[in-house]
Amino acid sequence: MNISTTLASRRKLRNGTTSAEAVLWNELKNRKFEGLKFRRQHGIDPYVVDFYCPELRLAVELDGEVHDNSNAQKYYDARTDYLSKVAGVRVLRFENKEVFLNQNLIFVSIREYLPPRQSQATATPP
Repeated sequence: MNISTTLASRRKLRNGTTSAEAVLWNELKNRKFEGLKFRRQHGIDPYVVDFYCPELRLAVELDGEVHDNSNAQKYYDARTDYLSKVAGVRVLRFENKEVFLNQNLIFVSIREYLPPRQSQATATPP
């Protein structure tokens, strides 16, 4: 993960953040969301994902207009397949507009990957 060959690409992507990425990053950074650590523009083998939570092995990808053609769709399908089957990373994809129109959908979707938490009443003492 985060191999040196993707370093320049990761830096370029961080410096060219879309407005949707900036808004979502503001909600995910510094463990603001459920206390989870997210990384921005994180390298996984030869690929770079928008946001990555190592605890959950979960990537969150935002898709803009560049993703709206059949060649791009084939590439991203193959990329998602690789990340899932080879790297063991689950990938959630959202359109950029969801960040502005229905951000809660993104957070509900991420929460589905959280491990079940024991309540204080049912927790067993150490």
